[in-house]
Amino acid sequence: MIDLSINTELAHKILTGFIQTEITRTGYSRAVIALSGGIDSAVSCYLAASALGPENVLAIRMPYRTSSKGSLEHAQLVIDALGVQSITVPITEMVEPLFERFPEADKVRRGNIMARARMIVLYDQSAAFRGLAIGAGNKTEILLGYTTIFGVSACALNPLGDLYKTQVRQFAAALGVPEVIINKPPSADLWQDQTDEDELGFTYEEVDKLLYLLVDERYRPEDCVAAGFEGSFVQDVVARIRGSQFKRIMPPIAKLTNRTVGYDFLYMRDWGT
Repeated sequence: MIDLSINTELAHKILTGFIQTEITRTGYSRAVIALSGGIDSAVSCYLAASALGPENVLAIRMPYRTSSKGSLEHAQLVIDALGVQSITVPITEMVEPLFERFPEADKVRRGNIMARARMIVLYDQSAAFRGLAIGAGNKTEILLGYTTIFGVSACALNPLGDLYKTQVRQFAAALGVPEVIINKPPSADLWQDQTDEDELGFTYEEVDKLLYLLVDERYRPEDCVAAGFEGSFVQDVVARIRGSQFKRIMPPIAKLTNRTVGYDFLYMRDWGT
């Protein structure tokens, strides 16, 4: 029996402290969040508002012309519940010229373009609002590489990166995130009727248990099969983890000197923290 339940009260204390510490240590006191209407960004927004005060959080809605109306409405539920500042910046006029330039681009390429366009807006508003960008990628997505590099994964800090998707759901309920957001099928809303689990080919509940054994418990793939997981499922997940490592690290730098960034210049003491 694999139990992924968390102490939500303790998690709240740790994660709000993390946000406050990481933002104030840089000399900032504000944050910006790309609020999609999904559960992950909603939880990040709740945490940021609690850590910094709602007046110091800017939630940004960035719809494309085919974006679900429900996504906008659900994001607004979070904005209204928390009292954070907000702005809506449609990205249609930003991305359509590139779509027209490359009409052969499939829906994955187009989805990645939209994700990166949203990060252009997020970081522009980060400068305008003088707040750091808070991410919302969960541990499941990070391990599977189910994210757009320099898109959704771009942020200054990420409070959710050590929580599996099923744990985010539990945490969201404890925080008081509206049930309509918690219960809807997870989707990046990059194209019509897209859902994460349809695209991945398995449910978050299934993969979270496997990832927990592989990563947290250091099981070998064959041990996971012995624990009851289908061999093909284990092989698929392991391949996804291995194939997406480049998304989880800063670009490797060729080492030429004694103090190379990312190899020897690594620790907080190196930059005086």
